[in-house]
Amino acid sequence: MKLTTIGCWGAYPYQDAGTTSYLLTGRDGFQLLIDCGSRAVNELEKEISPLDLDAVIISHYHPDHVADLGVLRHYFQLYPKHLWEPKILPIYGHDEDSQEFAKLTLDGVSNGIAYDVKGTEKIGPFDITFIKTVHPVVCYAMRIVERESGQVLVFTGDSGYFDGLADFAKDADVFLADVYLYEGNENHPAHLTSKEAGQIAAQAGVKKLVLTHMPPLPPAGIAPDNHLEVLRSQTETYSKGIPVELAEPHKSWEIGEC
Repeated sequence: MKLTTIGCWGAYPYQDAGTTSYLLTGRDGFQLLIDCGSRAVNELEKEISPLDLDAVIISHYHPDHVADLGVLRHYFQLYPKHLWEPKILPIYGHDEDSQEFAKLTLDGVSNGIAYDVKGTEKIGPFDITFIKTVHPVVCYAMRIVERESGQVLVFTGDSGYFDGLADFAKDADVFLADVYLYEGNENHPAHLTSKEAGQIAAQAGVKKLVLTHMPPLPPAGIAPDNHLEVLRSQTETYSKGIPVELAEPHKSWEIGEC
């Protein structure tokens, strides 16, 4: 399966890049959008037609993960019907926030589906399991297994450190981790640090660690022209030889080749 970055910033879009959103393409061509942050629709258009999406799955309802959901639904609703064959877009999310979950459904356009957080959700060629993360609102990390190939992607959503995340990510081909913070801010109630992400990847024995939900700008004391390389280097210090890469718009990984 193929993972493609649509947006990778945390919190807010910055310059020419948007916030968290990823396209996961199965061997059978199934197109799953993971989160739908700011700029997602425009950036997605550079990869595929948004109308070719088969499903969307949402980790949580903070704006930097759902900002473009409304306009994505408008795309499906208002795109000239003589130019395509309209279909209902399934949007999967948790139902522990009933008000936000209700927004996933738009009559005749999209269907909100509550994913099974205690079992396995089957979406196209993928089997997806979940674990609740440490975050100010309810958020779920996802372990996505392609049934045919057995390849594994683990996406943290947004999360601070907690026991159990390394076990959840065990032996993943790609570990896509929220790293909004630099080393020295450990045990934060919302996000992982570079150090924690590296340690979790090493404990889990993943094949590749990809940093996402990164800060658009660094804290004082770190030069803005190379701050993401500092973040990556800090992470690599603790990953025990596991390769660490930075997400960036339209960068892709063939997961079976990682």
